[in-house]
Amino acid sequence: MTDEWRLPETYRSSAGTVRWHRLGPPGAPPVVLLHGTPFSSYVWRGVAQALARRHRVHVWDMPGYGASEKREGQDVSLAVERDVFVELLGEWGLAEPVVIAHDSGGAVALGAHLLRGARYRKLALVDAVSLPPWGSAFSQLVGEHADVFARLPPGAHAALLREYVGSASSPGLHPATLDALVAPWIADGGQQAFYRQLTARLGDRSYTDAMQERYCTVDMPVMVCWGAEDTWVPVERGRELAARVPGAQLRIIPGAGHLVQEDRPAELTAALVEFLHDVG
Repeated sequence: MTDEWRLPETYRSSAGTVRWHRLGPPGAPPVVLLHGTPFSSYVWRGVAQALARRHRVHVWDMPGYGASEKREGQDVSLAVERDVFVELLGEWGLAEPVVIAHDSGGAVALGAHLLRGARYRKLALVDAVSLPPWGSAFSQLVGEHADVFARLPPGAHAALLREYVGSASSPGLHPATLDALVAPWIADGGQQAFYRQLTARLGDRSYTDAMQERYCTVDMPVMVCWGAEDTWVPVERGRELAARVPGAQLRIIPGAGHLVQEDRPAELTAALVEFLHDVG
């Protein structure tokens, strides 16, 4: 990871070694942040540090992502990531934390609750993978031909990767931020890992299909937060998700794409702080 964002702790999960970190005062109300595809906990760095003033914030890189283990043949399906998340909640001793989840991290968090019985005090879903259709035409194409793309020359892979990750932002990413987001996929073994996780997502459609009819059973405070200019998972999906979850708040953030954390960090942090105002 970058010099300003490191995950010093390790946990040997059923799917490989996970890197994680904990910020904020011991004993403060726990919050867990989940990243999505093809990102890492790095996208939460600013929000995590802001929330850590009053909360015990837990961040982690899922197996196959960021600083966590990447290996040939590794299963990085949403079901596996969900099970590792449940393992971590036990490892951390968190019975009912607040959970804030982005992109496919939203599917992981929803699955842990609806399919594995994990309990949360509150749940915030940010541009979450939850309802079809999801996944871009690019990810579909690459996932179907991952063996070909994995053999691209490193320079071609890096250029394609930067274009793809950059498209998650509406106003555009700062060059240093883009560098940090693509770095894990350029490092040793990263190219193969990048295409491996896109292939896994092709088989994950059934994962969200299995949960759709259960969204009406979610019985905790939920906020659905979405970038108005999201081209990866359009805002209509956010409106539909909020309508399916009883009592869910809906916050649409103008000028933000899929990476709300980068496009409008102040607005997202303010929404989350307001959502957590009574957690203490």
